[in-house]
Amino acid sequence: MKTFLLLALITVSEATIGVFVKLTNGQIPIHTLTFYAMGSAALFLFGARWIATRRTPRFPKQNLRDTVVIGVLIAAQGGLFNFAMSLVPIANAVIFWSVAPFFVFLFSWFFVGEKAQPTYFAIFGLALIGILLANPLGEGHLLGNAVALATGAIYAAMVTYMRHEGLTETGNDIAWSLLTAALMLSPALLLFGTGAPLEWLAYPRLGGFEAPVILWALGLGVISTGFAYFGLSIVLRSITANVYSLVDIIVSPVVAATLGWLIFEEIPGSRMIAGGSLMLAAGFWLTRKMSRGKEHEPVHPCHINYHARSC
Repeated sequence: MKTFLLLALITVSEATIGVFVKLTNGQIPIHTLTFYAMGSAALFLFGARWIATRRTPRFPKQNLRDTVVIGVLIAAQGGLFNFAMSLVPIANAVIFWSVAPFFVFLFSWFFVGEKAQPTYFAIFGLALIGILLANPLGEGHLLGNAVALATGAIYAAMVTYMRHEGLTETGNDIAWSLLTAALMLSPALLLFGTGAPLEWLAYPRLGGFEAPVILWALGLGVISTGFAYFGLSIVLRSITANVYSLVDIIVSPVVAATLGWLIFEEIPGSRMIAGGSLMLAAGFWLTRKMSRGKEHEPVHPCHINYHARSC
C-alpha cells in the first residue's frame, strides 16, 4: 500500500510542471525559471540522498562524459518543455510530449539497430491518426505544440543514447546531471535577467492565496523534479520498471490536464481530446510491447518529465 501511495504522489508531482510554470505568470523568463528549477532539484537530491544514506555526494569521475551529456539533454528538454507550457494549455503540452515513445522506437530502429516488429508500425500509424485528429497546426497553438513535440524527440534521443551506451543512471549521477543542466542554463541570468522572483501575486482561482513567485519556481524544482526522482528511486525497489512506465504514460498526462482544467479553466477542444486519447492509447500499447522481456530492467530516472516524463 505504501508503495502505491508513493507511486501516486510521484505521478501527481510529475503532473505539476505546467501548473508551477503558469503560476509564475511570466514574472520569471522561462529559461531563467528552468535554471532555478534545475538548481533547486539538484540541491534537493543531494540533500535527500545525504539524509537517507549519510554519504557525501560522489563525484562521477568514472562516468563524467555520460553525466554531462545527459545533463545537457536535460537542460534542452526542460527548457523547451517549460517554454511549451508557457505557450499552450497544459493538456496540449503533455499530450504532444507523449509521442516520445514513438521517437524512441524510430531512433532505436535507425541508430541502434533494435529489431522493429510489424506491430510497431501499426501502432505508429494509430499515433499518426491521433496527431492528425489533435490538429497541432490549429487552434492558434502552432509554436507551442511544435515545441512540445520537439521535447519528445529530445527525450527519445536521451533514452536511445543511454541504451546504446548501456547506461543506468544512479541517483547520485542524476543529481550531478541536474547540476550540469543548471550550469548549462545559468547564462539565462545574463541573457534574460533574473525576473521578479520576490514579487508577490494573488491567485483568485486559489481562493485569493498570495505568494512570492519564487515559491512556484522552487516547487517546479523540488516537487516536480527533485521529489519525483527521489521517490522513483525508492518505489522501483518494490515494483518493476514496466509497471511504472505503463502507469506513468497514461496517468501523468490525465492528471496534468485535470489540474489545468481545475486551476486555469483550460478545456481541451474535442479534436484534442479525441486525438490525444488515441496518442496516449497508442503510446501505452507501444511501451508495453517494447518492454516485454525487460520487465525487471530499471527505469532511467530521466524518464520523469523532463514526461517527467520527466531522459
